[in-house]
Amino acid sequence: FDIPIIHVNADDPEAAISAIRLSLAFRRRFESDIVVDVVGYRRHGHNEQDEAAYTQPLMTSQIAEHPTVRQLFAERLVAEGVVSAEEADNLVKGVTDELRRSHEALKATFGRARHNEERIPASTVDEIATAVPEATLRALNEELLAVPEPFNVHPKLKRQLERRREAVDQGGIDWGHAEALAFGSLLGEGIPIRLTGQDTERGTFSHRHAVLHDVHTGETYTPLQHLSGATASCEIYNSPLSEYACLGFEYGYSVAAPEALVLWEAQFGDFVNGGQIVIDQFIVAGMAKWRETTRLTLLLPHGYEGNGPEHSSARLERFLQLAAQENIRVCNCSTAAQYFHLVRRQALDPVGRPLVVMTPKGLLRLRQASSTLADLADGAFSPVLDEPGIAREDVTRLVVCSGKVYYDIVGHEERANARHVAVARLEELYPFPVGAYARVVRSYPHVQEIVWAQEEPQNMGAWRTIRHRLEAPGVPLRFVGRPWRASPSEGYPTAHLVEQDRIVREALKR
Repeated sequence: FDIPIIHVNADDPEAAISAIRLSLAFRRRFESDIVVDVVGYRRHGHNEQDEAAYTQPLMTSQIAEHPTVRQLFAERLVAEGVVSAEEADNLVKGVTDELRRSHEALKATFGRARHNEERIPASTVDEIATAVPEATLRALNEELLAVPEPFNVHPKLKRQLERRREAVDQGGIDWGHAEALAFGSLLGEGIPIRLTGQDTERGTFSHRHAVLHDVHTGETYTPLQHLSGATASCEIYNSPLSEYACLGFEYGYSVAAPEALVLWEAQFGDFVNGGQIVIDQFIVAGMAKWRETTRLTLLLPHGYEGNGPEHSSARLERFLQLAAQENIRVCNCSTAAQYFHLVRRQALDPVGRPLVVMTPKGLLRLRQASSTLADLADGAFSPVLDEPGIAREDVTRLVVCSGKVYYDIVGHEERANARHVAVARLEELYPFPVGAYARVVRSYPHVQEIVWAQEEPQNMGAWRTIRHRLEAPGVPLRFVGRPWRASPSEGYPTAHLVEQDRIVREALKR
């Protein structure tokens, strides 16, 4: 990899510090990686109960006879006349005494009664204004479509991008278009954007095209990096298929740059499995363990479209299981405008939290999921969306769902025959929108049952986590979806269609 390596003896603390300083200087000067190989040893076992001599008797015997780093360094300082032996011992005693006092003070608190569980500060999301004036959006749209001369965009892609100009006037703003406008507006407000992931520059489903390629020269151009009104930086990179490493890096970046909106996108949501350690140990638990939070945003393509068990589920259930004490936000948007406002809310909310978005695949270009300029200029993110145009007095069954399955239900051939049914969408799954959901339920005075419909098996998805939230006084609640399964979905497209049709018919039938 053509990376320099510094080998340093762990018994020489001054050399170790010098090696780190040299490495930092090298990184600043050459903007390249460097490796520090610290040659040392472990003096004790893996934990307090571990006895290393059981399996490494010769090595542990050598280590036991070898002076510690402190002893070697103290002897050297005494020999050079920097400190006396007594002063060196007093330094050790001072640190040991301080540690002992701190430990005793901590132990003294364990016996105290705790009447109320300590709460993590709540979000201020209800106070965030995410709408952007139409004039600003129109100007951004023109700049995002502009390329320098003589840059040559692929003719087919150029026609696709030109339709974004029509969409602003006529409606039909799709997911990638709304995202570009959200990012552009945030850059104009001084918020840095960093987006990385697996095929993210183009978008796995060829929906984003944030980085353009000249068809003749291969040169690249990123319109978001050339906005005249931008007052912050924009970085967009494709990352390798190493979720653990990349997600760990982006988490660290988001901690070090709290003013930035840092996003990482999986090629398919299923691939986030590879970064589960970072999610469990840092992203969801950082606030509880260290009072450290970020606004790191995970974009995880999710939805059952017949692509098999490895390309259908972002494992929504895992994130909801890990959600507690308002540590994260979990959303499953169903329109481009909802995503626009969610991205802006995530960047502008002064109370930062990690955000997990179940992003769509088929909805990226679905006309029914597109939005108008007015939706972006006047709207806001809604944690619950009710079905429009419903005769509320006639509704006896309320079907509640989340994400792409909504369009499967309302677009099904049986929907016209199910006038007794209304279909509502949960756009935010955690924190659960208790008030907004209750208002939707109350708006149907004759509702006799609530149905939770999901594509995922019953032991997956949102059902088992939010079931108690869906209950309403005196109204039965039941589940519609795939039965309990060890694997998320079918492996054959036809089998998928049959099961999908069954789920929708069961949600709508009398």
